[in-house]
Amino acid sequence: MQADDLILFSQVVELGSFSKAAEQNNLTNSVVSKRIARLEADLGVQLLYRTTRKLTVTEAGSILAVRAKTVSQATTEALNSVTGIGEEVTGHIKMSVPTISGELLLAQAVSEFCAQNSKLSIHMSMDNHFVDLINDRYDLAIRTGKLEDSSLIAKHIIDSQWVVCTSRQYIKQYGAPKTPQQLQQHNCLRYSYQTTGASEWEFKSDNGHYFVHVDGAFSTNNASALRKAVMAGHGIAYVPRCLVYPDLSNGKLIELFPNLVGKTLGVYAVYPFTKHQPTKIKRLVEHISQAYLNMSHYFIAEQLQS
Repeated sequence: MQADDLILFSQVVELGSFSKAAEQNNLTNSVVSKRIARLEADLGVQLLYRTTRKLTVTEAGSILAVRAKTVSQATTEALNSVTGIGEEVTGHIKMSVPTISGELLLAQAVSEFCAQNSKLSIHMSMDNHFVDLINDRYDLAIRTGKLEDSSLIAKHIIDSQWVVCTSRQYIKQYGAPKTPQQLQQHNCLRYSYQTTGASEWEFKSDNGHYFVHVDGAFSTNNASALRKAVMAGHGIAYVPRCLVYPDLSNGKLIELFPNLVGKTLGVYAVYPFTKHQPTKIKRLVEHISQAYLNMSHYFIAEQLQS
């Protein structure tokens, strides 16, 4: 079995077709097909299902693709280290990012990175679903909250503070709660994308952190929808500061209990463990980190940054 066949197989899976892999390697489709067939013969298993319209990876192929990609990355890093092109950023990156950060800054930051590196392409999936980086073959994810999978590497980027806020219209009509406990008497709009915490709002006191159980007529897993509901005067929300920072700054929303809110979550760049981190991932994470830092006032109050 030859290492270059493994690398070629990794490229076929990543690019999704024989023709794209052939073009990238200056080969013919038939040569690519023969080399993949040779790899299958050496292993004694079928790695790909081929039809005229679709290329499907088998279970064995999926397992091998993860390892083959590591071989490809290690080979690229080794060659770059001796040929002087280690600084070049090429290839493709598949990444997943949360909706709030994606809309706020990552769409611009990532597309800017692509413009700076013309030999690189990036597919950015934007949702709040915690993807399986290994099985779904993601190269990178931006996540908010604690990392549970110890097989992944997590680089802390910034902390994201949460706020309790409402509109002037709501306060005029229903009054403002004087204490966190009085939130139980109000219509609390709940952000339900997280598995926990939608109805348990965290606060802090001299004796430590505590939770207030709230309820209300509306909940959603979509941050933009929640922001619209609170802006329209329909209740009180507990959300990441970055979602409503402009609204708080221009007075359209009022922050409640600014010194008592206890929820702060870390924002992390998460990627699979590898002894040879690809240059493209390292550089992209550095670029994204700077984009977050440039907008740090959106994520955490100034007095907490000092």
